[in-house]
Amino acid sequence: MTASALRALHHGRTPGDPLVLPGPWDAASARVFEDSGFAALASPSAGVAASLGYEDGATPAAEMFAAVARIARAVSVPVSADIEAGYGLAPEELVERLLTAGAVGCNLEDTVDGVLVDARWQADRLAAVRAAAGDGLFVNARVDTYVTGVPDGTGQEAETVRRALLYAAAGADGVYPIMAPPEALPRLAAAVTVPLNALSRPDGPGPRRLGELGATRITFGPGLQRRAMAAVRGFADELRRA
Repeated sequence: MTASALRALHHGRTPGDPLVLPGPWDAASARVFEDSGFAALASPSAGVAASLGYEDGATPAAEMFAAVARIARAVSVPVSADIEAGYGLAPEELVERLLTAGAVGCNLEDTVDGVLVDARWQADRLAAVRAAAGDGLFVNARVDTYVTGVPDGTGQEAETVRRALLYAAAGADGVYPIMAPPEALPRLAAAVTVPLNALSRPDGPGPRRLGELGATRITFGPGLQRRAMAAVRGFADELRRA
């Protein structure tokens, strides 16, 4: 369970064979995904929040890191953790808490309190995280231009590429333009120099097709946790009818 192992999984992949990282929300779901043969996992902040009884974005840092630790402790494959915008922690403390939890990768987003932060400020923060972590973390820089939006007069795709290139130059191992439309993926993949993460959604292309479009890495956000809860609701409805 090392960052080097996780990093290696991203390279040498062919189109149509992206790295697929299911998103466990607790130790039990993590074991299910590992037992199914997945080589690495990526915990989603929203899925973990739901499992702990919080709204997305409202999980206290201590509870999020404790949940990540339980997930990482339950499996023998590398675990990357979505830690939102970093909970206001200094880069050194953020890295220390991730490593203490057993995570070997992380997502860091460039939205704080619903506002897209200055790209150069975020690049400096990513560089500080990289300096603190050395090779100990796979840093996946989330680009929120398709979620938070961009200023009027700014091209969404051009701004996405600008941010992705700044973040890669700052030391990010990968970039994650969450919610980027599938038709933009080939252009985004051609423009960046690091692995591209795409979000797989129930109403969109599957992982294989996203890989064919240029994604190296596929994650699901809270989608799998929500599907599991939908199944539980079905069981509950059956019990009420029994």
